[in-house]
Amino acid sequence: MKKLLCMAMVIMMAFAVLTGCTAKTEPAATAADAATAADATAAEEPATAAETIKVGILGPHTGDYAVYGLAVKNGAQLYIDQVNAAGGVNGKQIETIVYDNKGDSTEAITAFTRMVDEGITALIGDVLTGNTIAVVGEAYPINMPMITASATAAAVTYDADSDTVFTNVFRTCFIDPFQGEKMAQYAAEKLGATTAAIITQTGNDYSVGLADAFKAKCAELGITIVAEEGYSEGDVDFKSQLTNILAAAPDVVFCPNYYQDDGMIVTQAREIGLTSTFLGGDGWAGVAAYASAEDLEGSFYCSAYAPGSTDAVKAFEAAYTAAYGADTLNMFAATGYDAAMVLIAALAKAEESGAAPASDEYKQAILDGIKSEGPSVKGITSEAGYTFDEYNNPIKSAVIMTVTGGAEVFKETY
Repeated sequence: MKKLLCMAMVIMMAFAVLTGCTAKTEPAATAADAATAADATAAEEPATAAETIKVGILGPHTGDYAVYGLAVKNGAQLYIDQVNAAGGVNGKQIETIVYDNKGDSTEAITAFTRMVDEGITALIGDVLTGNTIAVVGEAYPINMPMITASATAAAVTYDADSDTVFTNVFRTCFIDPFQGEKMAQYAAEKLGATTAAIITQTGNDYSVGLADAFKAKCAELGITIVAEEGYSEGDVDFKSQLTNILAAAPDVVFCPNYYQDDGMIVTQAREIGLTSTFLGGDGWAGVAAYASAEDLEGSFYCSAYAPGSTDAVKAFEAAYTAAYGADTLNMFAATGYDAAMVLIAALAKAEESGAAPASDEYKQAILDGIKSEGPSVKGITSEAGYTFDEYNNPIKSAVIMTVTGGAEVFKETY
């Protein structure tokens, strides 16, 4: 505990004095790029392998879901930079091995395999639920510690069919059932809704998981589901589904998809005269860039992050903006930062074991450390610390966000 407190104090002092971390990014696309990257790496003069601890960061850094992947990567890297600037862990620098999977599960598995070959001792990632589940299939047999900041499906840490808890996988975000249940409760208790419609991306683990939980909680609370509609990945015209929902005249529409789709759906809903209140999950973060302020006004979604709510949050936001700008400053940047906080605390504990980084003993010491040190980690999205349940899910409160005047703003903790 004393070591963690001392580290936290030093890191806070280093907030405004970020030095470059020892980082390795994705392979360059061309020989010329490779030469440039090699020159940059040489100029950094990184610490030797014996003086570093390698941590992987994996997610979509380009493509449709880059706003999530970049936020997680930047948030995690920010904290690691601060730790390195403060002297590292047990005198060792944290070297990040970063790969862009472009939102593709096959690329995610390939990237993870490369990371293992390069000697990572833990992974922050993956980001999207489907990609994370794919990587878990490779990471679980080798007991590789994983902390995802954004993959919310229950199946990420627990396979119900085989009754298997993936003991190497943790998360700093909450899970789909929690979000779906919370939004059903909010609809009933805060908005007074008695009817609801649901529109989901068919076959998407995240979307379907939230919808199933929402529907089950609605039945418990007496909210009638008057319409259920689905669409396929890549669809851009939702007016057929929305016309069916319009005919059912629901009080609320639960739209638990990712922000680009959510923005298009809300826009088209307003175009056909659907005035119901829209609700969503944490995939809505960033939606304000994909629909007009007028169309989004009065929508609500579930989040883990309340911008500007505490001095610690404000300090994080200032440091993040200074390092990366504000474009990707969202909930996932905060949970990415928290994922790194939890992992670094566990690494400090693992260093006490005397085992070599990346060894089986070291990896198990990290996993033990996540559980033992997590409660002492006062994160950006969990001031009470990170205590994990029997499925390695964090026990934390939800934040309700609303869109007003074109801005996504904190409404209340719920």
